[in-house]
Amino acid sequence: MNEVLLAVIAGFFVGVLFSAIKLPIPAPPVLTGVMGIVGVYLGGQFYHWLIERFFS
Repeated sequence: MNEVLLAVIAGFFVGVLFSAIKLPIPAPPVLTGVMGIVGVYLGGQFYHWLIERFFS
């Protein structure tokens, strides 16, 4: 949980900094970016489940 909080705080400050110097936010559009991250996470979890289920 501590890592999640630190990531949110760091992201917040990066967003403020980029907005202050009038640069585009270094992230994809909100929903598609979040869904891409969720997809990557689910793919990794599926891989580990597959390996444990069929190859151990």
